[in-house]
Parts: sequence; structure tokens; C-alpha cells
Amino acid sequence: MTYTLNRRSMLQASMAAAVATSLPRTLFANGIAFADIPRSDFGFATTCDEVVAGHDLSGKVILVTGCNSGLGYDSLRSLAAAGAHVIGAARTMEKAEKACASVAAKTTPVVCELTDMDSVAQCAQDVQSLGKPLDVLMCNAGIMALPKLEQVDVNGVMLEKQFVVNHLGHHLLTRLLMNQVLAAPAGRVVTVSSSGHALAPKGGILFDNLSGDDGYQAFKAYGQSKLANILMTNELTARYAGGESRFTANATHPGLVATNLGRYMRRGKPRDPDAPLREGMKTSPQGAATQVYVSIDPRLDGVSGYYFGDCNPEETKGEYATDPALAKRLWEVSDELVGAWLG
Repeated sequence: MTYTLNRRSMLQASMAAAVATSLPRTLFANGIAFADIPRSDFGFATTCDEVVAGHDLSGKVILVTGCNSGLGYDSLRSLAAAGAHVIGAARTMEKAEKACASVAAKTTPVVCELTDMDSVAQCAQDVQSLGKPLDVLMCNAGIMALPKLEQVDVNGVMLEKQFVVNHLGHHLLTRLLMNQVLAAPAGRVVTVSSSGHALAPKGGILFDNLSGDDGYQAFKAYGQSKLANILMTNELTARYAGGESRFTANATHPGLVATNLGRYMRRGKPRDPDAPLREGMKTSPQGAATQVYVSIDPRLDGVSGYYFGDCNPEETKGEYATDPALAKRLWEVSDELVGAWLG
């Protein structure tokens, strides 16, 4: 089944998008100019361990999705080592428990299978049952460039799997946990996007082909999901940041990282850990540095609605990532798709 909107909704959204894309590209978000965002001395080779050095995160509660490998595991490990209570979410309890048990610090394993909205909702309930504000929600888990079209049934609607895992599952998790994030003194939502957002198809988000049935292309579908991460960040900022709120939402780009995220480009084979890195590729601790930096650095207090790479702000690519009408429409469509779990 292909998810479609009625003709009136499509016409209204098209008119709004036309107006938005005719405006000059903004370098402001949440009242803060791009040029005024504090810059760090960190860079390409910085590791997450270097980012947390000197920070005392005692009392902080941080949820990391995809905690069992790659960037998620290194984020969990480094944040916990700095004193944070890290809630590690993985697809199975076995994976979550293994990751958390490997860290000699305060951790709590939870299950979050992002293709299963019942699992996402249960994860949110498990986090809520801890009775603590959530200082950081790190939406890290993801998949990339599935070689063949795979679909997920979300309440009777068939959706392309990368859209569901990378965006929709995290959208639901964020919506269900927003009260806890807002209850923190300066709650942050940090979403791991990618420079691959520039690969999104013409129009940015293909609302009339979220199933992927009409001409699936692996990297365009991946680009669409990563663009969705940025758009969700922008809409979170529009809805919740500013005024008296110290809430912030930002997106990050880890770079080209040597993790199993790229296994489909290796025909499903795991990466050889002893193989040398190609030029321009980062280790996993280097790749995790930016999302950890954006999660904890006090200089970013109040900075919301931006995109970071190499631990510093970067401009997004293309017209779609700064389109407020597209961000609003994605939020509304996502809410409709997961409405059965929002109550």
C-alpha cells in the first residue's frame, strides 16, 4: 500500500513549498546566526573520548539508540565514562545488555526495535518508568543503502525500511519522550544525520512514494531518510526551542566511518577490523565525536536547529534541508503514520 494524501492537502503543501523555496536561504535558527555559533578546537581526527575529557556528567541521563555497535557504542562508552547514566537501546535485550555490561559505569539496557512501533512505544514506557528527566535523547541508530527494496508494515501502511528505521521510529520515540526531555534543565535531542541528505530525490521527501514501490533507488531512499532527520530537527526547534525554554535540537554528520553501517556496500560482509582505513575515513570513536560534542558541550546551550560535522557547525546541502514547509509537512505526515501510538 502506498501512503498518499488527498488532493487538497497535496495542493496546499505544494503551494507552501513553492513559497518557502522562493525565500533566501536562512542562516538563522532559534534567533541565533550561523556565524555566532561557538566553534570548537576539535576537528576531523578528534575522538569522543577527547570530547568528554574534563567533563563531569554526573547526574545526567542520556538515551542512546543503537548502543550495541559503532557510533552508538562509542557514544555510550564515552558518555558513561564521564559519569552520565546512559540508557542503552538496541534491537534486542541481549544486545543492549551486552553493550551496557561492557561499561563499568551506570547504564540501563532497553529494547527499541525501530521497525516495530509497539517496541518503540514500550521503550518509551521503560524510560519513563525510571522517573527521571532525560538530558539527552541521542537518535543514533540507522541503516544505509539497502540493496533491494524492503518494506515495513506500519499500522497497515507499507513504508520503505530506511525511512522507518532512520526517521519514523525515532520520530515516535521523540514524540513519546518529549515531556521528559523538556523536564530536564536544558534537554537536547541530537539526531545523527549524514551528508548523504544531499542525495535525497527531487522534492526532498516523496510523500506519494513512501512505500518505495515507484522506482526504488538505494541511496536516494537513504538520502531521503537522512534529510528527514534534519527536517525533524528543524521542526523540533520551531515547536519547542526559544523563549524561556532551554531545549535544543540539532543534527550531526559523523563523516565516512569504518563501521558496519556500510555492510551492504561490502555485500553483507562485516568490516575487517585489521584492514587499513581508506583516505578520508574515520574510526568509530572519531565518528562519534560530533554527536557526543553536540550532546554535552555547554557552549551550545541555546543553539538549536543546526547541523554539525567535525564538532563544528556546517551548512546543509541543497534547498530542502532549510525548507520550513517541508519540515512541517513531514512532522504532520509522520504523526499521522504513528498516530495509533501517540494516543
